[in-house]
Amino acid sequence: MKFREWLDCIINLFYPRVCAACGDALLKDEETVCLKCRYLLPKTSYEKNPENPLAQGFYGRVKFHAVTACFFFAKQGKVQHLIHELKYKGNWEAGVFLGQQLGESIKDAPLFQGIDYLVPVPLHPKREKKRGYNQSMMIARGISEITNIPIGDKYLVRVVNTATQTKKSKEERFQNVKDIFQVCHAEELQGKHILLIDDVLTTGATLESCAHKFENIPGITISAATAACAGN
Repeated sequence: MKFREWLDCIINLFYPRVCAACGDALLKDEETVCLKCRYLLPKTSYEKNPENPLAQGFYGRVKFHAVTACFFFAKQGKVQHLIHELKYKGNWEAGVFLGQQLGESIKDAPLFQGIDYLVPVPLHPKREKKRGYNQSMMIARGISEITNIPIGDKYLVRVVNTATQTKKSKEERFQNVKDIFQVCHAEELQGKHILLIDDVLTTGATLESCAHKFENIPGITISAATAACAGN
């Protein structure tokens, strides 16, 4: 046994590598999510349908070119476990994995061609410092690894540190994110196609609030993609 393999065995003894979706031990060649869970994660295939339920949910609210989510989210499900690991357990690798899966789903999808920048929904600096990273940025990293689309994280900032959206009603969610974002370097986005990135799409309040900040930029095209959405 090579020294590196021996060292990995010792580390794994005290800090076992487990699947971020099911919690079972990972095999030697598995990373972040076990092969069984990768196969079972419920994909939406919404990237192929311009009139999917997510896109329809924004009709009359904001003009998106395309909207998708990679997986369906269900309580106590594997995707919920992944999101929980990402947001509350410091497992940033779960976010990169989700982004890679999302990237694979959109890289050849006609609706998502010609994207100039991935724009992750930002956290307020105080919350990002506490968490250690922005979960949407980790997802964007994974997408960029697969698609080679650059990340434009300088174009959107959160200027108000709002309370968490969890357990808020639909109307409370919209009020909670109203006017909390600010666009920077808008002149660089004229005529560009941007893809807003977030972790989970529920009411769409956050993505709508972000999109409204960009929609007056001349010639801009706005699309949105999340790692997960409410189950079918």
